[in-house]
Amino acid sequence: MPPFTRRLLASATAILIGATAFNVQAETRVTYKSASAGTAYYQMGVELSEAIRRGTEGEMVLTLEESQGSVQNVMEVMARQGNYVFTTPPGLVEQALAGEGAFAERQSPRFQEIRGLFPIPAITMHFVAAGDEGVIGLEDLEGKHILIGRGTFGAREAERYLEMFDLLDKVRVASASIGSGPDALQNGQIDAFVTASSFPTPNVIETAASKPISLVSLTDEQIEQTGAARQTIPGGTYPGIDEDVETTSLPVIAYTTSAMNEETAYTLTRTFWERRDAMAEETAWWGGITHDMLANIAGTLHPGAVRYYDEAGIDIPDSLR
Repeated sequence: MPPFTRRLLASATAILIGATAFNVQAETRVTYKSASAGTAYYQMGVELSEAIRRGTEGEMVLTLEESQGSVQNVMEVMARQGNYVFTTPPGLVEQALAGEGAFAERQSPRFQEIRGLFPIPAITMHFVAAGDEGVIGLEDLEGKHILIGRGTFGAREAERYLEMFDLLDKVRVASASIGSGPDALQNGQIDAFVTASSFPTPNVIETAASKPISLVSLTDEQIEQTGAARQTIPGGTYPGIDEDVETTSLPVIAYTTSAMNEETAYTLTRTFWERRDAMAEETAWWGGITHDMLANIAGTLHPGAVRYYDEAGIDIPDSLR
């Protein structure tokens, strides 16, 4: 090979290697932890990951990790470094900041580093029972074998509801993770399971596709007693459930920590809002996200998120700055 050709090839190779190295360095990787596979919140993570990839032309990559629920997501703040994003109801962040509830015996100064980014679809309580009645009442769960999960926010809420309505001693609670609920119901190992997820939630759809199910509808008095917001699941959302189901919902927020740099938080927040409408065209649950939901955030916003909201002219409470 002539010397000139060798030099030309060497130069081209160096340029390609340099470009590849630049691309690797330019790509920002973010860990996103939300819920277990098969749940609505894991599916949201898949959709959000794709939206961020498209919105940043591949310069930002969200890597999904399965989770046992919101409590675990918050707990992992103690050990996580760098670009860690997680989802949780803001009430759990309030508990973590105060060292109360699930965090009373595992307090950490790292919890003070939690920072908000943007809201995602709310948690909706689903009480799913075997049977073709369609819509039933809470009292119909008496004497049933019920799986509520363990160690998750949804499990704690389910237990709170059962205790609140004097059912905890009138049902048999299965000791298993909520991910096994659909299979256990289909196999007749349990009579019902409770899942806290946005709707339509994949594990309920999966169950209804292979076995007749019913959903618990709460009364006005019961909803008021929970202290949560009313949520109507429209009839037809799930196979065999033709009537509206009245239940409750709680807000959910995507959080990070102060370990994330401002530019990453800014890009992540901006891209989420810019891609929201496109995501809603694919899956309806994103369509309900509004700027008003920022008021639900516990703690403070990440400075990068504040920068985006200020640039976009979106009002945010002073308490979040």
